[in-house]
Amino acid sequence: MKTTITDETTPLLVAQAAEDPASSKPKPITPLPKLQLGLVTCIRLVEPIAYTQIFPYINEFLNGLHVTDDPRRIGFYSGLVMNDAQESTYAIFQLFSIYHFAKLSDRIGRRPIILCGVTGVALSTFLFGLSTSLPMMLVFRALAGLSSGNAAIMQSVVSEVTDASNFGRAAPLFGLSWPLGSILGPLLGGALSTPADKYAWLDFEFLRRYPYFLPGGVSSVVTLIAVITGYFFLRETLPSKVRAAKLKERAAKDRSGSVTPVDVAEVTYDAESDKPLGMRALLANPAMRALVTSNAGLSFLCTGYEVVFVLYAYTAVPLGGLGFPARQIGYALSVSGLVSVAGQLVLMPWLLRTFDAARMYNLCFWMFPFLFPLMSALNLIARAGYDEVGRCQASGTLSAPAVAGVWAGIVVMLLMSRFAVLAFALSMILIKQHCPSENSVGMAYGLASFAQCLARALSPTIMSSIYALAQEYNILHGFGWVPAMVLISLGGVLQSASVVRATR
Repeated sequence: MKTTITDETTPLLVAQAAEDPASSKPKPITPLPKLQLGLVTCIRLVEPIAYTQIFPYINEFLNGLHVTDDPRRIGFYSGLVMNDAQESTYAIFQLFSIYHFAKLSDRIGRRPIILCGVTGVALSTFLFGLSTSLPMMLVFRALAGLSSGNAAIMQSVVSEVTDASNFGRAAPLFGLSWPLGSILGPLLGGALSTPADKYAWLDFEFLRRYPYFLPGGVSSVVTLIAVITGYFFLRETLPSKVRAAKLKERAAKDRSGSVTPVDVAEVTYDAESDKPLGMRALLANPAMRALVTSNAGLSFLCTGYEVVFVLYAYTAVPLGGLGFPARQIGYALSVSGLVSVAGQLVLMPWLLRTFDAARMYNLCFWMFPFLFPLMSALNLIARAGYDEVGRCQASGTLSAPAVAGVWAGIVVMLLMSRFAVLAFALSMILIKQHCPSENSVGMAYGLASFAQCLARALSPTIMSSIYALAQEYNILHGFGWVPAMVLISLGGVLQSASVVRATR
């Protein structure tokens, strides 16, 4: 160790060696792995297509099955079948697969689990349109849930094919899969449901017998195309599998099939050091605990908003809704997805450069306490226009000013709700930034996905039941659901505020 002797003649500020200009330069950004990122995003894309295509017609489907003779109670049953791109039954059964899928993917790899899961989604979507009873619907959605515990695995793939320099760019691009699917899914469901009545060239006996088969059939074909593409081009990213492949490649280059001792030591160290943290250790971290719990709140609110919007749009104007047919509901949901795409592409990069991610995450939650009152106000506009035409419910028409006012309000709601959905991409970035161990990112995403799934299992039934009870018992003239959902939204705001505190 070098010793420095000082006396009265020694200057207090010692001249520092000139800093290498190269060391002060920002680290270069690694180019995005375009092929692999594009593949995993496209595979993820087919899932929201499969899920959201049921939104425009699910209430008509249930009515056609004569589940109930009271239109006010449709909300209870649609809450059992659907939610924001998923449904209660789907989410409940997904809870059983998330942990086991993640654990199995750590053993046999990400790629086979993803491909098998998406194949199950294709099969369940195909069969859903052949349902002739509510129990059949629930069975097929349960099959979809058991096949769909791979969202966290896909997030892990994105994390494993990127590094710290480019993950912030990759996460919003991967996040585009959901809003893009939310555009195509409702369009598909709204346009292809009851095709025999809409299109003369599709007037076949089979499509009259199963009027809601075609949207799911087309969606399942698209899903199978994604599976085939992934089978040939998606590569494995599990670190242990990647290391094993490199060892095999080295051995193949050596005629004797051996590897140098240095290489073996390196591989052994990489495989055994820094083992992933368990669930308890991750949740002991304040930032991770806040992110997991707030993810549950975010999923609950987003799910509840979509469910209530579909029910509200379907409810007749005199009963407190908008009286939209399936096609108009599909258009509204598709425009919602289009707004999300624009937000992910244009708004998200600017937000990440300009503002703190945790504070933006909290701001996204603040949209929900205002969305539900705004939604209820649209009925006042529709009711005024409906009264101008006449109170004959059979006509089901609105005046032109009322239609314009309703759609203007829907546009404002879409902008606010799609801004709120940006919280999912922000959450993905925050989890990667604040995970206490790099080798535990997969488990961290798994915990967040489990929390989201649990919320999705509860939200549609709870939120649709609140809506239906307010309608059935005429609580606050049928609008009793509004203050209840505002209170729930404020609870989510408090949850997200804990993320800001924990990540300081």
